Amino acid sequence: MFSMDSFSLKGKVALVTGAAYGIGFAIAKALAQAGATIIFNARNTEHINKALADYKADGIDAHGYICDVTDEQEVQTLVKQVEADFGTIDILVNNAGIIKRVPMLNMSVEDFRKVVDIDLTGPFIVSKAVLPGMIKKGHGKIINICSMMSELGRETVSAYAAAKGGLKMLTKNICAEFGSANIQCNGIGPGYIATPQTTPLREPLHDGSKNPFDQFILSKTPAGRWGTPEDLMGPAVFLASDASNFVNGHILYVDGGILAYIGKQPE
Repeated sequence: MFSMDSFSLKGKVALVTGAAYGIGFAIAKALAQAGATIIFNARNTEHINKALADYKADGIDAHGYICDVTDEQEVQTLVKQVEADFGTIDILVNNAGIIKRVPMLNMSVEDFRKVVDIDLTGPFIVSKAVLPGMIKKGHGKIINICSMMSELGRETVSAYAAAKGGLKMLTKNICAEFGSANIQCNGIGPGYIATPQTTPLREPLHDGSKNPFDQFILSKTPAGRWGTPEDLMGPAVFLASDASNFVNGHILYVDGGILAYIGKQPE
């Protein structure tokens, strides 16, 4: 019989990578409000301390660790430490990521590899580290933060689109390989979200006029607005909870309807 308790994360341990700010921070807050113990990582002490203060200001007792998600040894050490401090990681949100908006012909191979390393190889490394504990416990949730660029291409984001497309398929493969162990791996595909990362796309031009890209996104979004990190909180709790125990290998696009919309006919 269904119960609203299915959405509770009480007693769960959640690792949210890159949750010092932005989308990851909002998702971690939502998981905490649903009852989970929050673990996050950052690559330096300054970011850890700033995030801990922000969590504390919101009444959340989060726990931060220095770790680079692209370094397998650091990740293995982190997971072992979290397991020793708090128990098995029940929920993993692979959120850490970067984007470099550079035309393909101008992008260096080094920059391409860096984006793929953080946005795709990182989730592989962290998932690989937490899966043995989930298998032993008999249950686990992995949420990969994908993107509309898991489905679409656009000028200047060749590396990001390649990585997020790969992350979509990694999500499906983890589902296929570990579903029988009662592990659900799903993705969230945010649309255009108002975060520090997207500020350059929304800022007015030097003459004060509206940014053409901002206008473009508003015209392509049936909701008529940019998303906010808070728009991702409910979907994250659902995919992290027992309410989604028969949802596996799915990418939930939280995009205000962009992927469903061909756009307005020119007048």
